[in-house]
Amino acid sequence: MIIKPIPYGHQNITEDDIVAVIETLKSDYLTQGPKIKEFEDNFAKYIGCKFAVAVANGTAALHISAMALNVRPGNKVITSPITFVASPNCVRFCGGEVVFADIDSTTYLLDIESVKRLLEDSPRGTYQGIIPVDFAGRAVNMEQFRKLANEYGMWIIEDACHAPGGYFYDSYRNKHLCGNSEFADLSIFSFHPVKHITCGEGGMVTTNNEVLYKELLRLRSHGITKGDDKYINSIEFASGGYIDETEYPGWYMEMQEIGYNYRLTDIQAALGNSQLKKNDAGLIKRKEIAKKYNIAFKNKPYILNQSDFVDGHAYHLYVIEVKDRLNLYRYLRKNNIIAQIHYIPAHLMPYYRQFGWKEGDLPKAEKYYSKCISIPMFPTLTNEEQEYVIETINRFYNE
Repeated sequence: MIIKPIPYGHQNITEDDIVAVIETLKSDYLTQGPKIKEFEDNFAKYIGCKFAVAVANGTAALHISAMALNVRPGNKVITSPITFVASPNCVRFCGGEVVFADIDSTTYLLDIESVKRLLEDSPRGTYQGIIPVDFAGRAVNMEQFRKLANEYGMWIIEDACHAPGGYFYDSYRNKHLCGNSEFADLSIFSFHPVKHITCGEGGMVTTNNEVLYKELLRLRSHGITKGDDKYINSIEFASGGYIDETEYPGWYMEMQEIGYNYRLTDIQAALGNSQLKKNDAGLIKRKEIAKKYNIAFKNKPYILNQSDFVDGHAYHLYVIEVKDRLNLYRYLRKNNIIAQIHYIPAHLMPYYRQFGWKEGDLPKAEKYYSKCISIPMFPTLTNEEQEYVIETINRFYNE
């Protein structure tokens, strides 16, 4: 009998992680030190992009990405309703308008055909950007979205929070890692405890665009420029009136635009660095768990939708659609299995309903929500625990 509650997701903290954090606590820098750049460089190398900017959380990553892409009031941005609300909220933070498109019923990802219909039914230039989401860890085909975005002159932010190490194959069967910004202008990640890699809290923006990279660095730290050759004030002003000075003094900095304190600490970066080293092993374990679930639930009449195993899926979540979802949810919790629902469609949140969104607008997303449930999926889930989850679900439907 399993006594300890089994959550839907859980961090995996090992002795190496603890040592890394303790070493940083004993160092000269707790924040704004060398561990942050080390983590950024290692993450960029792992994902396969040129630049990475560490921030306080995934929401901060989304926010400064929208700011860097100059989202303004009146701009319209398309995204999925099946995502955490931070994905659309970043557009609203900047005063833009969120337009939700429906999902694909099999993959649960933003349906490119739904996006195409929005674009085709509107005057060119109506929409400025797209935010596809690698929901549950399944990779969006970014090659297809890039082609569509280029056709309509739009930018892309890939929300890869669920998918570090996930990938898709392009039309030539070349593999592309989620979030490497090969096709997106910017990509973002989260390091919340239930994610593959945790910093406690934390996030990352990745890009191959140096101009956007420099803008992100400013935006995460109050909009401040330091050590830059593009200062606005004169050297005379900066130096305190010394007219013979030929360079800006070392202390000088300028706030040229509004920014935020979205910095990650060295303590968090040290944990992230240690966690990053284990991600590949964690992915292998997640895929083993997914395969076992797939076999256990195949052809069960009460499992209404269960996707086939996908090699490039990062399996942040394992989602099934079921009959009598509410009572199954309650039964699992009664038996110490803490399932979760991902997600309530964002367009039906009270905040977004005020803009005219209503039930029936996105039928595929709404049907999915009525049946979906996320069951335990994390690398330290034991065989005994997984067997108990499977047995408990089967018992609920067979009693």
